[in-house]
Amino acid sequence: MLWGALSVVLLLGVGLWISGLVPHCCGARQAPSQPETALARFFRSRSLPSGATQNKNPFALSPQLLQEASRHFADHCASCHGNDGGGNTEMGRNLYPPAPDMRLGATQKLSDGELYYVIHNGVRWTGMPAWGEPGEDAGSWKLVWFVRHVPHLTGDELHDMERFNPKSAAEREEEKQAEDFLNRGPAGDPAPKHR
Repeated sequence: MLWGALSVVLLLGVGLWISGLVPHCCGARQAPSQPETALARFFRSRSLPSGATQNKNPFALSPQLLQEASRHFADHCASCHGNDGGGNTEMGRNLYPPAPDMRLGATQKLSDGELYYVIHNGVRWTGMPAWGEPGEDAGSWKLVWFVRHVPHLTGDELHDMERFNPKSAAEREEEKQAEDFLNRGPAGDPAPKHR
């Protein structure tokens, strides 16, 4: 019955799009409608294997684990989600649907098992890819702790994460030039050594 209902909705949507009554319905520039968001969340929850919701994080929270996970997040996830988890990056804003603000209830209300499953396996028809090797993945479980911590990030933690954000070749060259300039005097002479 569900497949029949989905087929009808799909056919109606295609019909409206072809008729021109719904312009740009398949573009990625518009924000998803509330029904579309609700439907996507419904299918995401139904795609979880039985028992995934009840899975508990096998790692105990510690400052070292949180630091490791935050640096991993900065290197692998912040391009879309931002260091603060808000999704307010050029990449995150332009995904369809946009990267979620992980500080908010829609993400924070997910169980550890649901967060792990989303991180490890990705979400179809979105920009969220699968991460880690097949099978149990320690890194994804550690990231669950970081996602839980995102609403409480401090300025010092965000500053530490910046060092681990990926940089383009142009950004690395610009940093090198600035460092070279600071290590030399204005005329190109070596900077005086401080005593």
